Amino acid sequence: MMERFEGSFTQQEPIPEDGIEAALAVLRHGRLHRYNTAPGEVAETALLEEEFAALTGARYCLAVASGGYAMACALRAVGVGPGDPVLSNAFTLAPVPGAIASVGARPVFVEVTEDLTIDLAHLEVQAQASGARVLLLSHMRGHVCDMEALMALCDRLDVAVIEDCAHTMGATWRGVPSGRHGRVGCYSMQTYKHVNSGEGGFIITDDAQVAARAVLLSGSYMLYARHRAAPPPEAFDGIRLDTPNISGRMDNLRAAILRPQLRLLADRVARWGALYRALETGLADTPALRLIPRPAHEVYVGSSFQFLLPDWSAGRIRALIARCAARGVELKWFGAPDPVAFTSRYDHWRYANPTPLPQTDRLLAGLIDMRVPLTFTPEDCALIARIIRAEVLAVQQAGEEADAAVPLAD
Repeated sequence: MMERFEGSFTQQEPIPEDGIEAALAVLRHGRLHRYNTAPGEVAETALLEEEFAALTGARYCLAVASGGYAMACALRAVGVGPGDPVLSNAFTLAPVPGAIASVGARPVFVEVTEDLTIDLAHLEVQAQASGARVLLLSHMRGHVCDMEALMALCDRLDVAVIEDCAHTMGATWRGVPSGRHGRVGCYSMQTYKHVNSGEGGFIITDDAQVAARAVLLSGSYMLYARHRAAPPPEAFDGIRLDTPNISGRMDNLRAAILRPQLRLLADRVARWGALYRALETGLADTPALRLIPRPAHEVYVGSSFQFLLPDWSAGRIRALIARCAARGVELKWFGAPDPVAFTSRYDHWRYANPTPLPQTDRLLAGLIDMRVPLTFTPEDCALIARIIRAEVLAVQQAGEEADAAVPLAD
């Protein structure tokens, strides 16, 4: 009898009990707005920002309504405006070019490598051709490029780096937390990310002017002195009347839910690592399947898993996805001609007027993606790997037999 996986690929862990109690306390007193506090009270949101700044080693932190808002706010705060070109790797998700478009700027996509990270040689070409002075770097699905090499290149090109760390909260590169290499780091707390408030985002930076502009942009009115992880009031003096209020604040309810989860982040990273390695071990040496190598000096967060099926036809990939689904394993495919749910690619975003990127197209044509929630166990992941491996071999064999049955042309 064939094995079948019975778990859910979208079921997250429950909110910790201390997070639930903190949320109930906010609900009972009713002061959900971050600036609505009782005398002597420090808002949950201000405490959350202070704690995340300490966790990452950043000087300043701002909590906002979503990861997408965080990126758009960061772009505005570093001076990106209408018509400006902004570089970004082509392998990412829709909120990244969406953030660029939301400020009226123009995405300039960069090829990705076989390891699913930004191609530094093409980055230099695109930067020089476009004149872009900002890179919105997506650490897509937790794959981090050589950050020392990237920062050296961007420093030479005079390109400011904003890191999209939606998939790398808790990750490090050579001991440096993700989000701390560039001028600004942006994070997401959406349900499928590493801490969960349904929606939410962080902006971190050591740049006082960028932080001050971000606080004003988020809708602080003139209450910025109530922040505990923001620059001192004098940093706001020259800009407070010239910076628009584009409201995107986080509220105290979500902050209360998140604060206890920050304390669990290191444990979650370790647990995701165990799940990822169980999948990796189970799929190692599967014919026709290529795993993505992970550098030894990277601490990654294995909340999703990717593999490549090089040179597979679309028909074979669809057959694999269907066969795995019949056995309870949900796979996503970045090579589909149309976007499906959360999965889309750069040439689907027509508003960005993208130009073809053949290297990226070839990779995405065979790229398979899978969520790995913490409700899975290592044993679950071993079972999932066995199912994928068996179905890859079955589809490969069936395809070869079908190809052999087709007569060769004269």
